[in-house]
Amino acid sequence: MAYFPRWLLLGLSALLLAACAVEAPPFTPPLERPRAAAESPWPQGRVLALAYHDVEDGEADQRFMSVRTANLIEQLAWLKASGFQAVSVDQLLAARQGGPALPDKPLLLSFDDGYVSFYERVLPILRAYQWPAVLAPVGVWLDTPADQPVDFGGAPVARERFLSWQQIGEIAASGLVEIAAHTDALHYGAQANPQGNLQPAAATRLYDPARRRYESDAEHDARIARDVERISAKIQAASGRAPRVWVWPYGEASGSALRIVGDNGYELALTLENGLGDFANLQQGPRMLLSGDPDTSNLALAVSRVEEQKLMRVAHVDLDYVYDPDPQQMDANLGKLVQRIADLRISTVFLQAYADPEGDGLVKSLYFPNRHLPVRADLFNRVAWQLRTRAKVEVFAWMPVLSFDLDPALPRVLRWSADAAPQVDEAQYRRLSPFDPEVRRQIGEIYEDLARHANFAGVLYHDDALLSDFEDASPAALAAYRAAGLPGEIARLRADEDSLQRWTRFKSRYLIDFTTELTAKVRAIRGPQVKTARNLYAQPVINPYSETWFAQNLDDFLASYDWTAPMAMPLMEGVEAQQANAWLDQLVQQIARRPGALQRTVFELQARDWRSGSQGPIDSQLLAQWMRRLQWQGVRHFGYYPDDFHSDQPRLQTIRPALSNAWYPLP
Repeated sequence: MAYFPRWLLLGLSALLLAACAVEAPPFTPPLERPRAAAESPWPQGRVLALAYHDVEDGEADQRFMSVRTANLIEQLAWLKASGFQAVSVDQLLAARQGGPALPDKPLLLSFDDGYVSFYERVLPILRAYQWPAVLAPVGVWLDTPADQPVDFGGAPVARERFLSWQQIGEIAASGLVEIAAHTDALHYGAQANPQGNLQPAAATRLYDPARRRYESDAEHDARIARDVERISAKIQAASGRAPRVWVWPYGEASGSALRIVGDNGYELALTLENGLGDFANLQQGPRMLLSGDPDTSNLALAVSRVEEQKLMRVAHVDLDYVYDPDPQQMDANLGKLVQRIADLRISTVFLQAYADPEGDGLVKSLYFPNRHLPVRADLFNRVAWQLRTRAKVEVFAWMPVLSFDLDPALPRVLRWSADAAPQVDEAQYRRLSPFDPEVRRQIGEIYEDLARHANFAGVLYHDDALLSDFEDASPAALAAYRAAGLPGEIARLRADEDSLQRWTRFKSRYLIDFTTELTAKVRAIRGPQVKTARNLYAQPVINPYSETWFAQNLDDFLASYDWTAPMAMPLMEGVEAQQANAWLDQLVQQIARRPGALQRTVFELQARDWRSGSQGPIDSQLLAQWMRRLQWQGVRHFGYYPDDFHSDQPRLQTIRPALSNAWYPLP
């Protein structure tokens, strides 16, 4: 029997008593708890798509994301026994157009890159099942002469690992396999910024270090078009049929390239996004990547969780903390940030894409090349890519909506006063008027330039998108009110409750429509997979009448964005620390009243006290307590602002157990 000193036993007892003294979370009856995705019926009309690569009899080489033949056979047997039925591209397209319905549990099998194992091992299995599949070769890999190695992303690989075009023809003749395009020669990483980061060539504006510039839209489009035309011609020559399916290398999509692909007759594009496809929008078919040679039990677990929403845990980061005029120091800062985010074990970073060193919210420069403002440093793309590839997080570009310091001749948001001419409110963000078409055009071009020059998962619209109950009184705004059938004078708009509320609703929707317009511009270039989030002040949640003071509405946000991001910042709202828990409870409960709203809401806590006379970091223990409080109320998605990685604020070791989305975060 082990011996434990009496002092150690007493210490353990004290720790247990302290743990028991912590306030218990509220009890939720089992029937009121959300059902896990794994326990729910298979969603009707949703397609499970699997992305395989090479298949080997022996050891599964993960350079090629190989699966062993025995595992593939067992996986397909399990899928069939579980009620899945493989479907063809013809069936998917027909169902989209109102033809025969898909089976109850439709399955799309796909095999990327063009390995000879498909001909030797996979095709006989498909014939036995009479199951269709998609095969997506890379053109130049199959073009390689028999006596030369394939240039596999810069590494030489034996030619015999890959199919020949003659074998592609035989596979197509089987009637079971759709030959798709995996590009002709764009399956590699290309330089995407001055710092030398390599990003997928098919989804990136290339950077030329010799000429120190990015490729133009015309150069990019011509490069992609040449590649699409070449691979399309090769597939048609080998198979006798023009390809209809485009498979993105590395699963990385691009809106600009997608337009060119569509112009060349492609009707379906496949990514490596998570989830099931409904194929109503066939531009972004998600697929589950089979890597690591999973056995059947691991595949079954992954399939059961394919619709399970991942926890969103966020650190909101100022890129101003990374920037330094000394490039070496800037690189050191970046390394420190990446290591901290990796150590936090979170899912997402909201990353500032604009510069605000003065902290006044007026954007005078940006961290990406653009047509309208100075570039403080071409930094956003590099930091976003490093965070994604090294810290394994998704990055949202945090951007203002109206607070750009553009041409002084452009109209600003003006505040009305009964006894003075309208003027800019010095106590608020200095915003451009969204009602002016030239303002909208220039801000739209800034967002387009962001999409051209950076790789990111989403856009977070900043809290500067607001209009008070005295704004906007600029001439363009007054004209917009009249065009909408409202009075064209602020005094008349505020004269009675009905007019005030109609005016408020008009402004709330107008701001949402503007951000929707910006989203469309980003997605047209970056791709349809880009997600959206928007900061929401707490008052419009807790007190719906306060929409009048902000032109922000919770229900509108939930209907318009992928994520609503309320600022769950009690001290900023004037709530004393002793009342913060009750205030947070009220905030969560107001949102939870909307069915499914908590699944699309990410709460942002404050890590700094901005009250006059304070201006210091929030105690990390208190912040961790707030995080636990949110979780007790049923919140799954939350984060904090700001992260100060230079000063370890908030304290990583203190907040990680409450914040991390890992199952067992270290204390």
